[in-house]
Amino acid sequence: MHVSLFKAASTVSLLTLASRITGLVRELVIAATFGASALTDAFNVAFRIPNLFRRLFAEGAFSQAFVPVLATARAQEGEDATRKMVDRVASLLFAVLLLTCVLGVSGAPILVWALASGLQQSGDSFEAAVLMTRWMFPYIAFMSLVALAAGVLNTWRHFAIPALTPVLLNLSLIGAAWLLAPWFGQLGWQPIYALAAGVMAGGMLQLLLQALALKRLGLLPNIRLGWGALQAALSDPHTKNILRLMVPALLGVSVAQISLLINTQIASYLVAGSVSWLSYADRLMEFPTAMLGVALGVVLMPQLATAKASNDMQQYSAMLDWGLRLVVLLSLPCAIALLVFAHPLVAVLYHYGAFTEHDVRQTALALMGWGAGLLGVVAVKVLAPGFYASQDIRTPVKIAVIVLVLTQLMNLAFVPLFQHAGLSLSIGLGAMINALWLLLGLRQRGSYIPAPGWTRFLAQVLVASALLGVFLWWTAHAVPWLDLRNQPLLRVGYLLAVLAGAALIYFGSVTAAGMKLAQLVRR
Repeated sequence: MHVSLFKAASTVSLLTLASRITGLVRELVIAATFGASALTDAFNVAFRIPNLFRRLFAEGAFSQAFVPVLATARAQEGEDATRKMVDRVASLLFAVLLLTCVLGVSGAPILVWALASGLQQSGDSFEAAVLMTRWMFPYIAFMSLVALAAGVLNTWRHFAIPALTPVLLNLSLIGAAWLLAPWFGQLGWQPIYALAAGVMAGGMLQLLLQALALKRLGLLPNIRLGWGALQAALSDPHTKNILRLMVPALLGVSVAQISLLINTQIASYLVAGSVSWLSYADRLMEFPTAMLGVALGVVLMPQLATAKASNDMQQYSAMLDWGLRLVVLLSLPCAIALLVFAHPLVAVLYHYGAFTEHDVRQTALALMGWGAGLLGVVAVKVLAPGFYASQDIRTPVKIAVIVLVLTQLMNLAFVPLFQHAGLSLSIGLGAMINALWLLLGLRQRGSYIPAPGWTRFLAQVLVASALLGVFLWWTAHAVPWLDLRNQPLLRVGYLLAVLAGAALIYFGSVTAAGMKLAQLVRR
């Protein structure tokens, strides 16, 4: 089972790697074209609004409630009954999305003010954010339907298409910044508005690809909007169960989004560019988070739900143990890299065009804050499904509410000291607390029993990570990364050489210490 899970996770991870590489190219092109300014802050705020609702409803509360119910229905009732359930859920979701988009477009000024009222201090950036929010708000509808399609495809163990689709958004934004923005400028429009058009194009393309994949498998939902169809959807016991689970899930996801809202609001009152610096750092942080945490979470969720439905608690615990070992093995060295190698990473990826040395330093500081909590950010992606698969969403929610309060208390201490970097540091440390709490909760209820060998495993990882850290710290100071701005190929070559050397040192060290990597994958 673990070998097949590892293959699935590897597939998701590799496709996510393609998504994150194109995402980094996207951020590089945007940074070089627009730099970090009040207008880039406006775009990031406007883009954050539909993303906030998407994470709140689509990839958040809805997915957490939908996937376990879907997997249980398929395991216990068969595929025909499950398809009928998907039709009803899709019909209800579509109706809700239509209403949400109308309200979101009309209420854009209120949403922008609630998220970043500080933009009113920066000329026309508030009005620009409102206009781009209106353009982009329907993106939530596309991505909510994409989340439903991804839940179905992942439950049927077709992981590739859902992992690949984000590439389409990145390509759309790259094309918008590279080709559409100059054309907008020639027409007398703000060039940055081209990015809003790119977001909408990316959302439509992602939904189209998912719909084609569902149709090929005979799983494309039959959406009906008549009152009778909606009544049938609301009376379906599976839909009722999803709605029941969504209430605590919505609160739990709201906690994370409230934290994001508060942080964006705080950043909007700091110096111009703060929102953009955090966004550029967030893109780099999402690289390991998505490749490791999201990939494992996507693969484990339906399998954990199936094991729970079959009452196979030994397999349930074994899958969690396997996932956690991979999290520690792969995310700890990434955290070390973000802490000691942040400046070279930011310089190589962003230090072009309008992106200045000052922008490099400020983005690197934000990235280091994320690095302090990366292990927790990734671990939560594996630990939380341990609760969701048991259809227990209340416990993670209670933990998340307390962590939100602790995060804001840390903001009071860190923001005056570190400005925008204090925000990322608070979130990172909050994620560490969240992950530890979830782990203790799974242990106390007996859902997770660690397999033997953890002490030796941790010692091997810590020693290898220390050697890796020394190497990266030396290379960060030995190469004049900022001075090589006019020699981008040389700088990229240096970075690739350092990363190859880092991988050799780390994996060579854990292997020399006696860790059998192939056995870990198959365990």
